[in-house]
Amino acid sequence: MGRWCTARRSAATGRVAVTAAVLAAVLATTAALPGATSLAPGLAAGSAGSAAGYDFADDAVRIAGARATAGAEPLAAGATYRSSLPRNGTLYYRLELDAASDAYVSVTAVPGADGEVTAVDGIRVSVQDAEGGSCSVQSATFGAARSPRPVTARGMREIDPAAHRCQDPGTYYVGVERTRPQDSPPDDWDLELTVATEPRPRETGATKAPEAWDSASPEPLAGEPERRPGGDGFAHATLVGQGVWRDDIRPGETLYYKVPVDWGRQVYATAELAGSADASGYATGALRLALHNPVRGEVDDAAKGYTGRTTTVGLAPLPPVAYPNRYATGQAGALRFAGDYYVVVHLAAQVADDFGQGPFTLTLRLRLGGSTGTGPGYAGESRPKGLFEVSAQDRVAAPAGGGADDRLAMKAVAVGGIGTGSLLLLGLAVWTATARRRPRP
Repeated sequence: MGRWCTARRSAATGRVAVTAAVLAAVLATTAALPGATSLAPGLAAGSAGSAAGYDFADDAVRIAGARATAGAEPLAAGATYRSSLPRNGTLYYRLELDAASDAYVSVTAVPGADGEVTAVDGIRVSVQDAEGGSCSVQSATFGAARSPRPVTARGMREIDPAAHRCQDPGTYYVGVERTRPQDSPPDDWDLELTVATEPRPRETGATKAPEAWDSASPEPLAGEPERRPGGDGFAHATLVGQGVWRDDIRPGETLYYKVPVDWGRQVYATAELAGSADASGYATGALRLALHNPVRGEVDDAAKGYTGRTTTVGLAPLPPVAYPNRYATGQAGALRFAGDYYVVVHLAAQVADDFGQGPFTLTLRLRLGGSTGTGPGYAGESRPKGLFEVSAQDRVAAPAGGGADDRLAMKAVAVGGIGTGSLLLLGLAVWTATARRRPRP
């Protein structure tokens, strides 16, 4: 299906010309660095890994799932993999875990755009120990809209002194299967798998979730929306901060945005779909909004039907991000670490039946409440490194204000994954570009 819209940037003179020079310098530097990642949508061409409208991670390693645990291939913490899931049966992958880290596995399944799915169809992800004891089970289904879209479920192994299972170091297995194979489309589904580990804190803290927090819903942000084309997958999500953002979306499309959220902050999000010229008909659960945490676990979701009139859907009030949230049940349990959260918007394919192919104007309003606090003080490094923190690059690249061209330049630095040395090169590029525009004495 692919993306239906691309970012458009003017090539004017003056300040924009300087920004172009900055971007050229950053791109040239990034290309020469080992392990450099591609830029987000609107800055560079999409990944060659696109399939059925989902843009897979550029560095995803191909791996085959096994029909039994005996033949399961290993998944390494910090890595991303690409696989496929048949209609019937469970596929297994292997984990080698220590006795000190929590481990998280996310699995995103991408069905074909043309297949018919049911509300209860989707994927189930489980983690078990070497003896077959269950550590966790979670499912993700397509829901009432019955619209084919990427669905993500996560599995985990937590270290808990009060637990009697899944606490030892050694071999564990991840199982992936469809939730309703008898009613599922016959074609294989593409999978994207990620593995992350979280070290224990240096000191023991609270062992229960915070009980008091501001649960009032603030007024959605007002103001003129700024255009920000959404990404086509987690790995290519568009970096944004607090603000009002706009894009175009077509039926069947899913857009991904990445929002840096620090300890102590709260996320408020609403998505608004503009009205249609043909305001006749109804699409169930047409506009879906979801929030995922840094390990891609779903925090909350909401959906609303569409009648052709302007429709708004919003997430429920959520508590601030805090390490002790892991001791809570429900939504709060997923708000257990700082880092990059993901806002995901889907427009059901069935909208096209009554209202055409669009595109429809989408307005996303993001607000960050609370106040920045301190984390637990980890005893080691997460894998991948820095996963549970807000990087300095993201703090610069996702401000609430400032010029769009400055954010574009900083976004290249943040998404490119480069550090202080390249920031110096960035400054040099700005100085050089400016100097060339000055008349000679």
